[in-house]
Amino acid sequence: MIGNFKDNFSKTFNLAFPVMLSQLGQVLVGVADSMMVGRLGAEPLAAASLANSIFFVVLMFGIGVSMAMTPLVAMADGKNNPKRISRLFNHGLSINLASGLMLFLLIIMASPMLYHLNQPVEVVILAIPYLAIITFSLLPFMLFQTLKQFAEGLSQTKQAMYITLICNAVNVFLNWVLIYGNLGFPEMGLNGAGWATLISRVMMGLFMCYYVFKSKRYLPYQLSFKLKRLSFPMVSKMLRIGVPTGFQFIFEVGAFSSAAIMMGWIGVTALAAHQIAINLASISYMMASGLSTAAMIRVGNQLGKNDIKTLREAGFTAFVMVAIFMSATAVIFILFREFLPALYIDDIDVIKMSATLLIIAGLFQLSDGIQVVGLGALRGMADVRVPTIVTLVAYWVIGLPLGYVFGFVFNLQEVGIWYGLLIGLTVTGVMLLYRFHSLSAKLIYQSKRQVSLT
Repeated sequence: MIGNFKDNFSKTFNLAFPVMLSQLGQVLVGVADSMMVGRLGAEPLAAASLANSIFFVVLMFGIGVSMAMTPLVAMADGKNNPKRISRLFNHGLSINLASGLMLFLLIIMASPMLYHLNQPVEVVILAIPYLAIITFSLLPFMLFQTLKQFAEGLSQTKQAMYITLICNAVNVFLNWVLIYGNLGFPEMGLNGAGWATLISRVMMGLFMCYYVFKSKRYLPYQLSFKLKRLSFPMVSKMLRIGVPTGFQFIFEVGAFSSAAIMMGWIGVTALAAHQIAINLASISYMMASGLSTAAMIRVGNQLGKNDIKTLREAGFTAFVMVAIFMSATAVIFILFREFLPALYIDDIDVIKMSATLLIIAGLFQLSDGIQVVGLGALRGMADVRVPTIVTLVAYWVIGLPLGYVFGFVFNLQEVGIWYGLLIGLTVTGVMLLYRFHSLSAKLIYQSKRQVSLT
């Protein structure tokens, strides 16, 4: 049993580590943006929080749709079916580019609604042009995401990591140039951070496209982009996985975005503090999502091989790994709760409020890690409908309403809102862990029964 765990740990880690670094690179760009924008003052930081709260809900839906490729490619790879992998690529690219275009138009048309969310007017005025700029990055990002998910389905995770880290370094450099007006460029403030994000994501899409289409590794799959070869059954199959996955992300990220809007009702200081705390919490979350991706790939691949015993072992190994990792980040958040916010801003009130929120963030680390790995492992089994319902109920029926009650009825303000988020994450984590246990146990029982009958 110990030998099995070591083997699964090694395989999961080798898959997860490049994804974790890639995800860390992604989120560190957001951290760098917030730190650099925070030097401009509380209002630009609050505006970035408001705009990103809207943008990331839509972006995460697009990421969810693109993730349909990975478990299906992993299953086809487990069955050694390159022709099906080629068809999955063509369909996935078509679906994801269409999704990116629709999501782009949605944000552009909906952005004037920010004036009707009862937010500080000065914050909204800064947020709208910044939101418009980063919205243009959706299309190149969806191209990158498609190629990334395809490669990860074939257990090749390092290339996207290298491209992400390089382009994120470019993003940070461009932030320094465009936000503050260095090297002779105009001082653009918050909008400079938006342009840096757009340019870096265009580079990510182009680099990943060049790698996948030029690499000899993918020649056996005869990759192409032909709309005439699309079939409704395969489009439908991918959407049945991708759309619920997108809604899973919407329900979670949307809950935190709604929390940001409620923070805006309290004031600029609360909104800025929320941005700092959630920005730091997103570091551990995105790294945990690397383990989630590894769980999805391994579970999907073993399902394709019909090796249910290894499937179950691989899933639970990922749960143990994320529990250890997130427990460590919880300790860091609590011990360094006053030091970390000071890296963003020198406003004493914002730092004190952020420190309080980081204690709660520390408390929900374990739940957050368990739920994100649970979603990945279940996605590898093509189980998305029940997890989507779980996230809907946990965040929008339990977590957010409790956050509102604690925050405004019991007058706990920003702390009460985050208590609601803590409860929502805990409910989600427990339910998804149980779901994976029950489904994998059922598959083992069915497998043993088939063997006994034959």
